[in-house]
Amino acid sequence: MKRSVVVQGIALLILVAITLGIWWAVAREERNGILTVSFLDVGQGDAVFIDAPSGRQVLIDGGKGRVVLRELGKQMPWYDRTIDVVVATHPDQDHIGGLVDVLVRYTVDAIIESSVFDDGSDAKAFEEASEREGAARLVAERGQIIHLGGGAYLEILFPDRDVSGLETNTGSVIARLVYGETAFMLTGDSPQSIEKYLVQLNGEALASNVLKVGHHGSKTSSHESFVGFVSPEYAVFSRGCDNSYGHPHADVRALFDRFEIDTLDTCEEGTITFVSDGRSISLR
Repeated sequence: MKRSVVVQGIALLILVAITLGIWWAVAREERNGILTVSFLDVGQGDAVFIDAPSGRQVLIDGGKGRVVLRELGKQMPWYDRTIDVVVATHPDQDHIGGLVDVLVRYTVDAIIESSVFDDGSDAKAFEEASEREGAARLVAERGQIIHLGGGAYLEILFPDRDVSGLETNTGSVIARLVYGETAFMLTGDSPQSIEKYLVQLNGEALASNVLKVGHHGSKTSSHESFVGFVSPEYAVFSRGCDNSYGHPHADVRALFDRFEIDTLDTCEEGTITFVSDGRSISLR
């Protein structure tokens, strides 16, 4: 009797394993040719999860607490405990605070970060977690291309120099995610001065379908010339409903209204996910 129960149990486990294998194969087949970009609802902070057509995954920032783990759990299969690349745009709590928990929960192959310096407790905690992780570490610099497979890549636009002495927001990593004819502009908390600088360097190269609005919609970001050259179909505010900063600022909202750009808000809509087939993007 006991042997029969054991045999039945083994048979059930084999059946479950086969079912999971079929599900996994189907899921990968459905993902072929599709890039998914999710602006995670982490409250007052940033966290962008990229799932490339190849299956490679990138997390840009992680909000300020453990809520990022919950949101990642909604985007990733329960058995997936690896992330290929983590990007820390700058060492402010609402961008790297949650990455400490991510580095504990997930195996990360590479960490890319700005050279901007901060000696606060959050920056120190992230530094210690990064050292324990043992991942390859890279300082972000303009011109770097992170190939994600399937034709998708992440291009670093800023910093273009050592920014260790700059204010943390000013030293934010700015990256442009490209897949075929589509692109996403990911700006961290970069201020207008850097936005204008990028326009001067090569404004034509900034065009993107989606813009992650700088600094959660603060009036210190989103210069008119920058928004004009990016010329997005959609702009995303990543922010908390109860933030004390007044984000997004009325002037920033008015700017996007004037350009007739559709705006989306993680406070109002939760996690916002786009899919791209390399030719066009759509909201999922």
